[in-house]
Amino acid sequence: MLTLERSTPEETGIPSNCIVQLIKRLQKRHIPMHSLLLLHHDRLIFEGYYAPCSADRLHRMFSISKSFTAIAIGLLCDEGKISLDDPIIRYFPEKLPQNVHPWIAQMTIRDMLMMRSCHASTTYKLDLTSDWVESYFTTPPTHPPGTLFHYDTSAPHTLCALVEKLTGSDMLDYIKSKLHVLGLSPQSYMIKDPFGVSMGGSGLVAFPLDLVKFGYFIAHRGQILGESLLSSSYIDMAVSALTETCVTAPLPSEAQGYGMQFWRGEKNGFTCYGMGGQLIIFLPQYHLICVTTADTQSIQGGNQQIYDALYEELLPYIQDHALPPNETDLKRLQSVQASLHIAALPECTMPHSLSRIDGKRYHVLTKSCDFQYFCLHFDKDAHSHAIGTLSFSYKERSYSISFGFGVMQTGSFPIYNLFYAASGTWLFDGTLYIKAHILDSYIGSVQFQLAFCEDELIVWMSKKEESLFQEFNGHLYCKSS
Repeated sequence: MLTLERSTPEETGIPSNCIVQLIKRLQKRHIPMHSLLLLHHDRLIFEGYYAPCSADRLHRMFSISKSFTAIAIGLLCDEGKISLDDPIIRYFPEKLPQNVHPWIAQMTIRDMLMMRSCHASTTYKLDLTSDWVESYFTTPPTHPPGTLFHYDTSAPHTLCALVEKLTGSDMLDYIKSKLHVLGLSPQSYMIKDPFGVSMGGSGLVAFPLDLVKFGYFIAHRGQILGESLLSSSYIDMAVSALTETCVTAPLPSEAQGYGMQFWRGEKNGFTCYGMGGQLIIFLPQYHLICVTTADTQSIQGGNQQIYDALYEELLPYIQDHALPPNETDLKRLQSVQASLHIAALPECTMPHSLSRIDGKRYHVLTKSCDFQYFCLHFDKDAHSHAIGTLSFSYKERSYSISFGFGVMQTGSFPIYNLFYAASGTWLFDGTLYIKAHILDSYIGSVQFQLAFCEDELIVWMSKKEESLFQEFNGHLYCKSS
């Protein structure tokens, strides 16, 4: 079983202070990091988690799932069960319409891995209630396959369905059994679509350390502990530049080309990329793998901030030999590591009018609305930090969200029962701002801004998450009785 060796940064040629500067830069730019792990010369030199995230808390990895799907396809190829140039329709006759469009009939597994399918976007998003895999064959195509790069999550989803059909098991279980020496965590899993197929394009839920092990496997080209787990030639092809991405890329880090469910990156590297800052960044020239989890969904260019911090604060200072021990810098790094946390909203002065709104129930008057009332309570925790509770009724059921002032409060987010951490602050205009970070099998945030006007309350809600929390969007007008 693979055991990752741990060492100090100096032992592999990286100054501890550079990692401190990398962390400080991301904090200064207000990038909401959840974890940061660094593997240098195959040794784990840093493993940091931003509380309340921790080493033993599962995290949604989004499109890193695609790279796992590509590896599963490679394993099937090694077994001789498929060929990359097989047309995908060969394996799903039961999903095909009566008249298959010729472009769909031409499309190969290779086209799909390279994001050069005949679809310009994710087909199942047109109707989430219909069979997601079937949509791939019934949605009218936009162009011939093998011609243009278009990011299409339904391609790896359909490939995942192929893996599960041919193996008779969940794709992640198949990968774990074939790559058993990696010791991927038994708790990790993939969310399934409504029809029972693992979401091979976005559903991976795992520990950050699982990503490090997967990265080690890729960096070693499938050759682990004397075993050949996957053809090196397949991995070499998957991580190479096979198609251009610069025409549609929003960031420099996504404009370097694409392989087969792996992105090419700057510094002659490549990346497993997941929405919101879930990254496995490979830099072969530096013998470095960087794993991050985060939530950059509300920060324009947030992922590029992570890349740039790594490139500018760490890479220029890497040496090709061990450095002398530096106890001062190492202790500073360990202190920073121990204090990592998701930043609460800025501390504020509590208004004198708290007693006027504390415990007052405001009834929702907005028509065609499933919320009935909102109510605020204020108190202090065991450490004398001010805390608040936002209570409300939705579809005649009562819920509440706890939040701290200058500190985080954690709990289970209403309606969805997902772990969250929330804080609040009073803004200079007298409104109360509450932000809840969702830190579970779904990653995102839900925000509230509350304006109090005599006996009136105006609530504005906004969510930054791909598919859930639609209830928490828009404005509500409330009035106390």
